[in-house]
Parts: sequence; structure tokens; C-alpha cells
Amino acid sequence: MTVVNQSPKRFVLLISGRGSNMQAIVNMAKNRPDIHIAAVISHAKNSQGLVWAKEQGITVHEILHKNYDSRESFDMALQGIIDGYEPDYVLLAGFMRILTEKFVRHFQGRLINIHPSLLPSFPGLDTHQQALDAGVKLHGCTIHFVTPVLDHGPIIAQSAVPVLETDTASELAGRVLQMEHLMFPAVVAYLAEGLVELGDNGNVIYKREVQSLFMFSQKG
Repeated sequence: MTVVNQSPKRFVLLISGRGSNMQAIVNMAKNRPDIHIAAVISHAKNSQGLVWAKEQGITVHEILHKNYDSRESFDMALQGIIDGYEPDYVLLAGFMRILTEKFVRHFQGRLINIHPSLLPSFPGLDTHQQALDAGVKLHGCTIHFVTPVLDHGPIIAQSAVPVLETDTASELAGRVLQMEHLMFPAVVAYLAEGLVELGDNGNVIYKREVQSLFMFSQKG
């Protein structure tokens, strides 16, 4: 029987700052021949994450929105850069820009976002303070396929952390970030293995049982 070696899945990562989730994904991928990080792109000037990615030998791009006269023209230029790498998936790893509907639809089924709340609760910004103000006992983060609706789309996986009575927004954010660094690499591995995909009806299809709920542990 002839064994066919499949090409690695290609990923492009979009970041805004230091890219801590990007770093977690890249570090995991170093031991995964089925994952190729094709490029890291930032819309922020002098992004620490781009410096780190370049040190890892990854191709990087800086594309500044101030150089474009509209969201549409910026997204078209960004789309052109991404398409040049022919990615299987585009990961929004802390990418702090609202993308146009045309851009989102172009990458439908291939565009993945991580959001620091248990969606559909607390979309948008300041999610940790929103959670504290609401008095919830559990908070967390969500990885989902992106739709044109902000912080909305079929959920791939979620992480849950406890909300302590003494928490500040910063302390809660730190606890959530620990889980992001565990969950996002795990989901990227699922995608690389072809275990998760977006169905025709907009539902998430798991080809076999995978961990889709991650719970915080002090040991973690």
C-alpha cells in the first residue's frame, strides 16, 4: 500500500500587539510537521509580536490602516496579502479591528477568532470588567468561526475560569489568558488534523470527539 504524505495545513495569523496567543500557537507548531505558519501580519506599528515572529524565522507583514482611506480599502489590501500565502485558515489572534462583511465572507469557514468571554455573553471590549459588573461566577474565552456579526459565529471551543470576589479586571484577564494559551493551540491542532470544520448549515462539525470545553486549574 502506498502511503501518501499530505501537505501541512497552512495558517496565517493576524495580531495587533505582543501576540501572546500567536506565540503559544507557534511554539506548539514547532513540533508539528502538519502545521505551517505561513505568515504573521499586524496592523499596529512596531508590534512586539512581529519582532518575535521574525526571530522565529516566520515571514511578517506590517500593514497600517492609516495608509488607507477606508476600512474597505484596508481590508482589500489585507486580503491580498493573506491570499498570497494560500492559507487553509486565517487566525485572529488578538486582532483588534472590525473586519468588513466582504472580507469575512471571502474567508468564510477559514476565519477563526478568539474572544475573551463566554460568548454570546459580553461581546465587544472590556469583557472582564463587564463580567465583574454583571456578577457572574464563571467567565472565560471562546474560539469561533467568524461571521459578519461582531463576536458572533459557530463556537468551536470555550474555556471557563472562576470569578473570585476579590478579582480586579486585570486579575481576571490574566486567568483567562492562561486558558487562551492552552485552548487556541489545541484548536489549531484540531484544524490541522481535519477534525473540525464548518458545516453547510453553519454548524461546527467534529469528525471525532475532541475536547471543546477547557476548565481552569490552579495546576495549569
